Amino acid sequence: MSTRGPNIILRNLSRHYGAVKAVDKLSLEIKSGSLVALVGLSGSGKSTLLKMINRLVTPDAGDVFIGDENILDVDLHILRRRIGYVFQNIGLFPHMNIARNIAIGLELVGATNGIEDRVSILLDLVELPREMAIRMPDQLSGGQQQRAGVARALATRPGLMLMDEPFGALDPVTRDNLANRYKILHEKLGLTTMIVTHDMAEALYLADRILVMDGGQIKADATPAEMLAGTAGAEAEKLVAIPRAQAEQLHDLSNQS
Repeated sequence: MSTRGPNIILRNLSRHYGAVKAVDKLSLEIKSGSLVALVGLSGSGKSTLLKMINRLVTPDAGDVFIGDENILDVDLHILRRRIGYVFQNIGLFPHMNIARNIAIGLELVGATNGIEDRVSILLDLVELPREMAIRMPDQLSGGQQQRAGVARALATRPGLMLMDEPFGALDPVTRDNLANRYKILHEKLGLTTMIVTHDMAEALYLADRILVMDGGQIKADATPAEMLAGTAGAEAEKLVAIPRAQAEQLHDLSNQS
């Protein structure tokens, strides 16, 4: 396993769009090596919060620290190199084959040696056959493209991964398989991960900590076990009711078989 990913500290972070408080005076600490899920309804501030951490969105107020560094004190290119970013629409370049897509981050930071070997290692990590390297993005399935997107995000060996609905556009079986693979990678590589998801069942499976957002604030902060036990508060209870019922139904069916 590599060195564990950084801790993250957010202090009084705010971002408003007119009268809309996308993120409102939010403070938070995330431990090194955590896998934290951000859940909540659309417009609750999840994606805006993620984007402020890698400076895709500038806060109106507050500070973000990754490790012991304020992100505003870090050169933007260096900051982005330290952060892997995966989003729902993948963003693979259609005119580049998969190897070039994965290697683009390495090329941008001036790497010249060992790129082909690094691409092969990354393909192995995300369980894509190496022969996929020469294919174009439109020759891959949605799940394969998303695996390539994860590989590209890992290319520069970031300690922090930010993931915005990374599996949301996939069919349930592919989504579950890829989520399981990412959970293994998170542990193997010692990453710190923040993942935005609308799927509470996915959050319960993947994360060791779940943050429920509403109105730009964190309304609940609990472990999956606390969520399922119903001790995380009313906002969390509304989100966890359906996956809990589904789990109970599966448990009943297994006892009957």
